[in-house]
Amino acid sequence: MMAAAADGLGSIAIDTTQLNMSVTDPTAWATAMNNLGMVPVGLAGQQLVSDSICVPGFDPSLNMMTGITPINPMIPGMGLVPPPPPTDISVVKEIIHCKSCTLFPPNPNLPPPSTRERPPGCKTVFVGGLPENATEEIIQEVFEQCGDITAIRKSKKNFCHIRFAEEFMVDKAIYLSGYRMRLGSSTDKKDSGRLHVDFAQARDDFYEWECKQRMLAREERHRRKLEEDRLRPPSPPAIMHYSEHEATLLAEKLKDDSKFSEAITVLLTWIERGEVNRRSANQFYSMVQSANSHVRRLMNEKANHEQEMEQAKENFKDALTGILTQSLAAQAYALKEENDSLRWQLDAYRNEVELLKQEKGQLFRPEENLPKDQQLQFLQQTMQGMQQQLLTIQEELKNKKSELEHAKEEQSHTQALLKVLQEQLKSAKELAETNGHSHEDANEINVLTVALVNQDRENNTEKRTQGLKSEKEALLIGIISTFLHVHPFGANIEYLWSYMQQLDSKISANEIEMLLMRLPRMFKQEFTGVGATLEKRWKFCAFEGIKTT
Repeated sequence: MMAAAADGLGSIAIDTTQLNMSVTDPTAWATAMNNLGMVPVGLAGQQLVSDSICVPGFDPSLNMMTGITPINPMIPGMGLVPPPPPTDISVVKEIIHCKSCTLFPPNPNLPPPSTRERPPGCKTVFVGGLPENATEEIIQEVFEQCGDITAIRKSKKNFCHIRFAEEFMVDKAIYLSGYRMRLGSSTDKKDSGRLHVDFAQARDDFYEWECKQRMLAREERHRRKLEEDRLRPPSPPAIMHYSEHEATLLAEKLKDDSKFSEAITVLLTWIERGEVNRRSANQFYSMVQSANSHVRRLMNEKANHEQEMEQAKENFKDALTGILTQSLAAQAYALKEENDSLRWQLDAYRNEVELLKQEKGQLFRPEENLPKDQQLQFLQQTMQGMQQQLLTIQEELKNKKSELEHAKEEQSHTQALLKVLQEQLKSAKELAETNGHSHEDANEINVLTVALVNQDRENNTEKRTQGLKSEKEALLIGIISTFLHVHPFGANIEYLWSYMQQLDSKISANEIEMLLMRLPRMFKQEFTGVGATLEKRWKFCAFEGIKTT
């Protein structure tokens, strides 16, 4: 049965002596491809046709239209070639048991058996090193595990050729290369042999591969033609021939803005065709004139629109310049404020440093060693300090005068109130005498008048002290008290304001100073330094009043 199949298959194995076209000869490959109607694109070891015609329906521009990456059919695992085993993982071959024989794996330390280059469309393998007593049935039993076998051609010299149904089955057969085959449990040399499996060249395989490539090429050409037809722009509509009726209709279309472009195309086509003659010259002249007037009107409109566009650009430029100027001004103002605050902080730190140097005695030098210019400078600074002290004393005097005037007003108010109460008292006594009330009722009236006077005095004192107005002021007083308590030598108003500004950026130095002046029992102001280093410092004095009491 196997012999009949082999005879029906014909000569599958092709020796190099019988093959007229060498695989490594580029000229032979070019001739073969020209005979097939395809352009030769590869040499030995390369593809014989382009990747775009190796897969049915493959589109080389598909990745540009849909984002799908093109597939190369010759990439292992993606097309006809199966994926090779990974090189970094060692393949452990095991013993294979069959009904008639046993296959023992080769030594894993030996290099893998060599194979020739794979022919295109290979479905046939060469199997050498067979035992002398091996039959076709045993060979089929061993290799049918790799896939469906279509034909086996066995030679008398311990080798054979096996043709499989599909190409990937060949790789499974190559896996058995290097195995030692033993028939049954016999130890005879004729019942054992080391297998050598390699790719074989067969006319039938190459012919099937060529037919498949021709079919794929035809499908690719058909697909490209359909794609070109789909992407080809539509043909322009046919233009009618010249006649008086069509010329009249065309003249009306030239006056219509929506149909002018179509009408001018027809007019130019008629002129190119040579439809103009003596008989139709007047009509063509009138149509050309109307077209010319229409074009002039369009040019005027274009000029007006361009002028409006330029005007809009200028307006936009002016508006943008104004916005940029405003933003720059706001940034400059913010930078100025930040610069002022930093300068005030620097002055406060500088004053602190000078005060510390004074306390350590680094700046105390005998005046005899100083030159006259420095002495004069010190005297000027002292005069400036005295002037500042005089100004502060004048301010305090003004405050005292205002308080004295306020006290006088309160005294006059209390006196007027006392007079009114006395008159009321007199009238009440007279009524009591006339009505015959007892002396106890008169005493009660005196007590009420005294209580009213005392209540009025207490109200005046409360108005004079001017308590806290809001919760924010109470919070500020608590923070300032804590800050000044940890600074026993006191702090100037700039230093205190720079600290408070970190908590509340909207507060000003004047608000802090007015709040401190309203509470003389908690905060007091002292002058420290000499000359240019003279400055006002605020101290926390609430605990001093508690100690004295």
